[in-house]
Amino acid sequence: MSHLLGGRYGLDLAGLPCHARAMSAGRAELSSHTQRSVIRAPIDDVWTRVASMEGINDELMPYMRMVLPRRHRGKSLADIEVGVPLGKVMILYGGLLPADYDDLTIVELTPGRCFREESSMASMAVWHHERRLSPTRDGTEVVDELHFRPRLPLRPLTPGLVWFVGRLFRHRHRRLAAHFD
Repeated sequence: MSHLLGGRYGLDLAGLPCHARAMSAGRAELSSHTQRSVIRAPIDDVWTRVASMEGINDELMPYMRMVLPRRHRGKSLADIEVGVPLGKVMILYGGLLPADYDDLTIVELTPGRCFREESSMASMAVWHHERRLSPTRDGTEVVDELHFRPRLPLRPLTPGLVWFVGRLFRHRHRRLAAHFD
C-alpha cells in the first residue's frame, strides 16, 4: 500500500511508522474512533503484552474473547505472516457465546511499535484497526485508531456502534493500564 502513496505523490515512505503509510482513500465514508492513553510501563513490556493473544483477550474481557483458527493458536503478532489472511477469528460474547467472526489480515507490522489489521466481520463490512506505541517520559503512549462501516442491515445502528466501539476501546485501555499497575 505504501508504494501506491509513494508512486502517487513521489514520496519514499519506506521506514515510516504504520500511520504515516496508511492510505486515507475511502475513509470519509467510514465511522471512526481514536483512543489514546499513556501506560506506565516500558514500551517493550507493553508491546509484549499487546502482541499476545493472552494480552488481547485480557483487554477484551469480560465483554468478549477472540479465538484464533487452530493453526495460529499460541502465536503472537510477531509470528503472523503480514498480508496473509489468518482466517475466521471467532469472537465470543462474554468469552463463551459465539457472537461474530473477524476475517482478519495483519497488513502492516513494525515489531515493538505498531500493527495494522484490515478485516471484515459478520457485523462490519469494513474494520480497520491500527495500534501504535511510542515511548514517553512517563511510559508508553498507546494509540488505537479504528475505521469501520457496519454491514447494510446494521447501518441504522451506526451511532450506537460508534458508541460501543468507543466504550470497548476505553475499557481495553483501562485493562491494559491495570495490568501494569
